[in-house]
Amino acid sequence: MTRESLDRQMRQIEDEVLLLGSMVEQSVLTAVDSLKHRDIDTAHQVIEDDQYINEKRYAIENAILILIATQQPIAHDLRLLAAMLEVSTELERIGDYAKGIAKVTTMLGDSDIPIPIREINHMAQIGISMLHRALGAFIAENPNQASAIPLEDDEVDQLYNKVYRMLIDMMIADPSKIDHASLLLWVAHNLERLADRVTNICERTVFIATGELLEMDTSDDEAV
Repeated sequence: MTRESLDRQMRQIEDEVLLLGSMVEQSVLTAVDSLKHRDIDTAHQVIEDDQYINEKRYAIENAILILIATQQPIAHDLRLLAAMLEVSTELERIGDYAKGIAKVTTMLGDSDIPIPIREINHMAQIGISMLHRALGAFIAENPNQASAIPLEDDEVDQLYNKVYRMLIDMMIADPSKIDHASLLLWVAHNLERLADRVTNICERTVFIATGELLEMDTSDDEAV
C-alpha cells in the first residue's frame, strides 16, 4: 500500500469516528430532552437507536484491526490507529449513558417527582460541548487544546453535587420518592461519567502527539 493510500484510509476512519461522535452527542441531548418533557416515545427511540451506535463502533474497530494487520503501521500511524480504537470505545460507552437516561424516562413514566432538569440539562450541555471540542482536538492532533478541556470537569462535578444534595433532601423529606429519586441520581451519575470519558479522549490526543499516555488532572490549581 502506498503512503497516499494509507493516509486516505486513515482519514476515512477518522471521518467515521467523527460521525460516531455526532451520533453520540445527539443521543445524549435527545435523551435529556425526553426526560425534560417526559416523552416516552422519544426515550424508546433513543434506546432503539443505540444499536446503530454499537454497529458503528464495531465497524470502526474492524476497519482499524484490518489496517493494522495488513499494513503493520509503526510510530505515529500506529499510535493514531490505537487511539482511534480507544476513542470509538469511549464514544460507545457514552452512547450507553444516553440509553440509560432514556430508560430512566420510561421508568419514571407519569410520576409526580420533581426533576432538577435545569441542573441536569446544564450538565449535559457542558459535557457535550467538552466532547465536541475534544473530538476536534483529537482529529487536529492538538495536545494543548486537549489538555485544557478536562479542567472544565470541575463545573460538571459541582452540578452533580448540587443535584445529589437536592435529591437526597427530597428522599429525606418524602421517603415515598426514594425509588424515583434514585433513578434521577443515576441520570446525574451518567452525565458526570460522560465528562470523565471526555478526559480519556483528551489523554489519547496527547498520546498521539507525544507517545506518552499520561493521566490528566481534572482539577484546576485553586481546587481543594
